[in-house]
Amino acid sequence: MTSPAAVSVRPQAATPARLPGVALVVAVLLALPLAAAVGQAAVAPVVGDPGGVVRWGVLYARVLHDVAAAVTVGLLVLAAFLVPETTRTRRRITATRLAGVAAGVWAVAGAVGAVFGMATLIGIPVRDPGFAQQFTTFAWQLLPIREVLLTSGLAALVCIGALVATTRAGMAWLATIAVVALLPLALAGHAAGATDHGTAVNALAVHLVAVTVWVGGLLALAVLRPLLAGSDLAATAQRFSVLAGWCFAAVAASGVQSAFLRVGTWSDLGTRYGALVIVKTLALVLLGVAGYLHRRSLLSRLRGASPGTAFARLVVAELVVMGIAMGTAVAMARSAPPVSEAPVADATPAYNLTGYPEPVPLTGSSWFTTWTTDWFWLAVALVAVGLYVAGVVRLRRRGDAWPVHRTIVWVLGWAVLLYAVCGAPGVYGRVLFSMHMVMHMVVAMLVPLFLVPAAPILLALRTLPSRPDKTWGPREVVLQVVHSRVFRAIANPVVAAALFFFSLAIFYYSPLFELALRTHTGHMLMMFHFLLSGYLFVWVLVGIDPGPKKWSPLMLLVILFATMSFHAFFGVVMTGSTTILAPDFFEVVKLPWMTDPLQDQKEAGAVAWGIGEAPTLALTLMVAVAWVRSDRDETRRKDRQADRDGDAELAAYNAHLAELRRREERQRRREQGDQGDGR
Repeated sequence: MTSPAAVSVRPQAATPARLPGVALVVAVLLALPLAAAVGQAAVAPVVGDPGGVVRWGVLYARVLHDVAAAVTVGLLVLAAFLVPETTRTRRRITATRLAGVAAGVWAVAGAVGAVFGMATLIGIPVRDPGFAQQFTTFAWQLLPIREVLLTSGLAALVCIGALVATTRAGMAWLATIAVVALLPLALAGHAAGATDHGTAVNALAVHLVAVTVWVGGLLALAVLRPLLAGSDLAATAQRFSVLAGWCFAAVAASGVQSAFLRVGTWSDLGTRYGALVIVKTLALVLLGVAGYLHRRSLLSRLRGASPGTAFARLVVAELVVMGIAMGTAVAMARSAPPVSEAPVADATPAYNLTGYPEPVPLTGSSWFTTWTTDWFWLAVALVAVGLYVAGVVRLRRRGDAWPVHRTIVWVLGWAVLLYAVCGAPGVYGRVLFSMHMVMHMVVAMLVPLFLVPAAPILLALRTLPSRPDKTWGPREVVLQVVHSRVFRAIANPVVAAALFFFSLAIFYYSPLFELALRTHTGHMLMMFHFLLSGYLFVWVLVGIDPGPKKWSPLMLLVILFATMSFHAFFGVVMTGSTTILAPDFFEVVKLPWMTDPLQDQKEAGAVAWGIGEAPTLALTLMVAVAWVRSDRDETRRKDRQADRDGDAELAAYNAHLAELRRREERQRRREQGDQGDGR
């Protein structure tokens, strides 16, 4: 009698592993010229035509670049996190080696795209005798070319690593680097020139990552399907289905936001660019329906019995639709949107420097009425709160308790962060040093006081399921991070305190401050650093999550007071400063209602000095409470131990004292005897 596993292998072998990839490539190659014709993406410019080879070559190089990137990311994600492995299989190694080849194609396609992109920007053919000198001289100075070259360099690094990696940790790091390599493309993309620059870049970055993981994961699943059978195929498909659901939500949300910024009004959907938007929207709807059918019917059929050819047909159909969407997206990136990208006429210096309109004069009511939604941080906050509440609900349903105050402080922490980013501190912090410092202090010192006591890592470990097949799911990844050597090093209280304070001083007294004021990338990196360094510092002092062993409360108090003393000294120095930091920004922004930037800088120093007092007091009280609680818990532990063993520890201690007394008595008698013999 034939086993179910044997039955399930035959249909897989009957469907060539290369068929899904061929279907994707064919769909892309058919969709690209049609979409380019609709959006006029390859039309010769009136002035500075680099030639038809360049105009079409830049499109096809980008398509090859995107497909290779998707294959690389998808194979590495499956190898590191989704595919079960046994002692008799080498699926991860096979997937990683294939990812290395794809990453090599990714790097080469990016380099070719950079050459064609440079020719397009300067308007001369690649074969022109002066092109090589122009490229080597100016390519790195042009943002669109520099970002593509940076991505290609990271892809080459992934290629080398994937050809030699053998461990899950190495594969996980390579997957992370591959995803990070996608982010510079958001700055070089079409949306980077939008009016709302920050929102456009964030939406495009989320869109790129989600699409790449989604398309690449599905293609990788189809390619590796002949190596999977029975329960392994079912487990991998189930895990990818969950990941694809998150990617679908991210693609839909970021796509709608990007379309809103690029299209503008409903009537603009009748334009050439609008037609391409409609095609991508229909593709997304079809993929959502296919994903629903996949989860509802096929996943259950993958467990044991053969799914026949239905699984392969659905995967190929999804990849065809994805290929159409990718080809359309590449053409859209080089098509003119209805919303003009021309520079704003009569823009203020503040707008030219930051990309945001100049705010009205700051008044007392501005603290309550000013608001500009930062959609990225709003999405992060909503997802963080949603996942936390879902974890608490799961605990309650299985009968486990979770303190209500932890949920409350978690929600409050994200609400405070949103106010700091979207409210008056975030809006005025783009042009005022004092308000920038308010935002900094709130994000780095106040928000962690709410988030850390919520114990999100402990909640995750109690709610996330463990995987019996030794793959790295979310729970395993959390455990790997909190018990890693890197985390043990940075979670050392001295190191965490040094990161918290010295990064503050280095940031403001270096070009990094002006970079964060002028560029969206610098601003985002600054925000992540403020939040993470502050969270780490508070965590090493009062965190209750699993991790490296905590130091004694007395030592933690010493570190806290020393760090806050340096922090106050930093504020005092800034308050007494006589030169303006980031002068090329604050002396150029020239707000009509801000006539003394140096005085505003001194107020920023006063903010850094004054705001630190309340969090310091709160941290001191929290460390003291933790000290008392640890002593109380230790006493209770010893009492319970005494009840179980009849106070064996006390009995042993008394016996030890009795033995010491007997020894002293024998020694005393021996000395008396020696004295008697001497007489």
